[in-house]
Amino acid sequence: MLKIGEFSKLSRVSIRMLRHYDDIGLLKPAEIDNFTGYRYYREEQLFTIGRITSLKDMGFALADIIKILDSYDDKEKMDAFLSERQMELSKLSKETEYKLMLLETARKRLRKEQNMSFDVTVKTIPERYAATVQMVVPHYEDEGMLWNTMMSECKNLVPADLCLAAAEFLDPEYKEENVEIIAWMTVSGSYNDTEHVKFKILPEVKVASCIIKGSYDQLGEAYATVASWIKANGYKMNGPMFNIYHVSPAQTQNPDEYVTEACFPIE
Repeated sequence: MLKIGEFSKLSRVSIRMLRHYDDIGLLKPAEIDNFTGYRYYREEQLFTIGRITSLKDMGFALADIIKILDSYDDKEKMDAFLSERQMELSKLSKETEYKLMLLETARKRLRKEQNMSFDVTVKTIPERYAATVQMVVPHYEDEGMLWNTMMSECKNLVPADLCLAAAEFLDPEYKEENVEIIAWMTVSGSYNDTEHVKFKILPEVKVASCIIKGSYDQLGEAYATVASWIKANGYKMNGPMFNIYHVSPAQTQNPDEYVTEACFPIE
């Protein structure tokens, strides 16, 4: 039997933490002296504390470790616990990479002393013949599903001389999931509808628009600029806004080269 101090030294876990493990039922002492209150641990419990430390290093919460220890000798259950944690960490890693990218982009702008400014113009987009796909997708960043559907179902599309490709967001509010989008691209010629691609004459539309050069993380500020301009100049929004992709990931993998036009129908 080991006194708590000896057990702490051998396990490299503090006495304070060992007492906490006892309080939450994670690792109980083998014996407690009723007279002195001293805690004693068996040498075999060093293996258990080692497992606890290992699971903590993997990021498991103490409440989860209590459940996991009950199944430690069941290889299938342990593999399921580890696999789930691995997927959680993978998702967290991707989220962290995205946040780091946003931070680096912001620092680059500061270093270059760039002040984002967007010039708003009013123009009329004329009537146009377009291939369209309307779908509900899980999230806004899944917009590519519509373009992939269009390209897979219509492999011989001929772009119009002045080809416009756009995504129109149909929901009246921002949605965290199940987003309804219509993607359209102007084309030359005449085509038959497919299962998901419908060919339509899109009506003329008057818009307030601005050009965004660079990555999509500028879109939020661009939208705010156009919305404020519309109000300040006595116009009203008249329909869902849409983005026209003049230079998109389909043409370049460099976000600094993107050219996007934010369009707000107005009256």
